[in-house]
Amino acid sequence: MASGPRQPYAREGLYDSSHEHDACGVGFIADLSGSRRHDTVARALTVLQNLEHRGAQGADPETGDGAGITTQMPDEFLRAVAGFDLPPAGSYAAGLAFLDPEADQDAVRHAVGQLAAAEGLTVLGWLASAVMAGAAIGMFATWGS
Repeated sequence: MASGPRQPYAREGLYDSSHEHDACGVGFIADLSGSRRHDTVARALTVLQNLEHRGAQGADPETGDGAGITTQMPDEFLRAVAGFDLPPAGSYAAGLAFLDPEADQDAVRHAVGQLAAAEGLTVLGWLASAVMAGAAIGMFATWGS
């Protein structure tokens, strides 16, 4: 029995086989009802684990390419740790910036605030990220530090 080209799956929900093409390194899991469920996160982590073959580790297996999962804003958690007032849930965003520890931190934060203002945004505050001494940080991630 000869096998021919794979037959497309039937269109269902957001899936449409006309969008199928060869690509490697992207996974998408969503709960279209908007429900917050651990199962959705667990499934996204499984997808991420299955993408390891795409070479995200590069030459230094301790330094990744930033692959990860995106979740809803953890509003309750952010309110508990922020140390500054937040607007109502759903009306703010969070950003991530790695600042040079040798740079003038106040000047950098001021510049980021100016960039945000130019886009009609307001920086509400800054949170420091914990850095674990002795953590498995790859050579490329620490290059130049």
